[in-house]
Amino acid sequence: MQKIINLFDFKQQVNYKNEILAGLAVSMTMIPESLSFAILAGLPPLTGLYAAFLMGIVTAILGGRPGMVSGGAGATVVVLIALAASHGVDYLLGAVVLAGILQLLVGLFKLGKFVRLIPQPVMYGFLNGLAVIIFMAQIEQFKIFEGGVSTWMQGPALYLMVGLTLLTIAIVYVLPKFTKAVPASLVAILVVFGIVYFLDIDTKKVINIASVGGALPSFRIPEIPFSLEALKIIFPYSLVMAGVGLIESLLTLNMVDEITNTKGQSNREAAAQGIANITNGFFGGMGGCAMVAQTLVNIGAGGRSRLSAIVGATAILGVILVAGPVIEQIPMAALVGVMMMVAIGTFEWVSFRIINKMPRHDIFVGILVAVITVVLHNLALAVLIGVVISALVFAWESAKRIRARKYVDENGAKHYEIYGPLFFGSTTAFIEKFDVEQDPDEVIIDLRESKVVDMSAIDALHKITEKYLKQGKKVHLRHLSQDCRLLLKNAESVIDVNIMEDPTYKVMTNK
Repeated sequence: MQKIINLFDFKQQVNYKNEILAGLAVSMTMIPESLSFAILAGLPPLTGLYAAFLMGIVTAILGGRPGMVSGGAGATVVVLIALAASHGVDYLLGAVVLAGILQLLVGLFKLGKFVRLIPQPVMYGFLNGLAVIIFMAQIEQFKIFEGGVSTWMQGPALYLMVGLTLLTIAIVYVLPKFTKAVPASLVAILVVFGIVYFLDIDTKKVINIASVGGALPSFRIPEIPFSLEALKIIFPYSLVMAGVGLIESLLTLNMVDEITNTKGQSNREAAAQGIANITNGFFGGMGGCAMVAQTLVNIGAGGRSRLSAIVGATAILGVILVAGPVIEQIPMAALVGVMMMVAIGTFEWVSFRIINKMPRHDIFVGILVAVITVVLHNLALAVLIGVVISALVFAWESAKRIRARKYVDENGAKHYEIYGPLFFGSTTAFIEKFDVEQDPDEVIIDLRESKVVDMSAIDALHKITEKYLKQGKKVHLRHLSQDCRLLLKNAESVIDVNIMEDPTYKVMTNK
């Protein structure tokens, strides 16, 4: 029994009121978003709601980050639009299952830790770009569809929508200054809903997007051929979806870690995301990942345990089965106002305050990631480009740190004391520091303050010692660490290296 309690994290102190209200607030904001993404992908609206329920309940129970919310996210659905258009819904569901399997393998092989390699400027750019996307998506709600054409609202309809949105924003902003007993976002939705309902105001509502009523999701194996040809079709989409979903989920996990000052389990979350997507594929959901905006709504409303996400997912199921007609009457202005406040809260305003204290390359990376996120709506690509550029900058800066202190001892031997890492980026500068022709017959290369990192470094050592050997001069390598010696030893099949016998690579370990 204790193991079960520990699994669900109910051993921690739980504020049941906050958790339940936070879950309800999350469900209200997730429903229109899930419907919108499903419609955008050309899928039946219920596939979006099924994804919100299935992703939410599975990750709430099995995930590695209490308080985090998952659902039918646009970041993953956008990847599959082309597949759904060309091959149909069944191929999309098959791709979701395969993406889930890939994510599950990432969790089982404990590869989720690599999210730690994402630098802080990339995180700033990711969150700032995401905030702009969330905000701009709400602006789109000020359009109406007539005759299959999307046009901006005008006149009284526009003024009414703007007024109700501003009222929602005001409630979300002001209410926490007086009380935090109830989530401000949920109160705002209920107040605006009450005003519109009792005053019989004609404004855009959830029903204008799609109907939200339906039945329980049922098990069904996607009807696609079990063949290599089908695998070739869906695998590229599955691979991209798995990557996008994991990056967004693990970044969201890190964000919640920082907000709550607690530590989530990235590998467990990756596995849970995989299981949730596998479940989606077999039960008619469009798949998804962690949802940053809804997670921020949950955290802001006081949700800290698994209970809030479970309540949110269960509420969505209740809407599908019973409460659809009620939810369909919620004004879109209320949901737009809540999500706009989420966008404002997501934006890392601190990045403006510290921008003059950041290195120029970090500023460039942060802005670039934000721009790519906004322009391409591809969070995974933006983060990947940011990480690659940050890695190249790090390699360049590290390469400039290679230095050599030179002196001749009382025996006439020339010493080169090397400082800094010896790797592919610093090998050219390393070789240039030696004066082979003018040096005496005995040269000592001291690596006490350096480290042989990769094959390029081994090749550089090989080249410099070969130059001395051709001049009839003797080279000693001193203070090679044990792992450096192992690296040299392992390179024997590629480069002529024998650190025990070859005088070119004589190792002296003065203790």
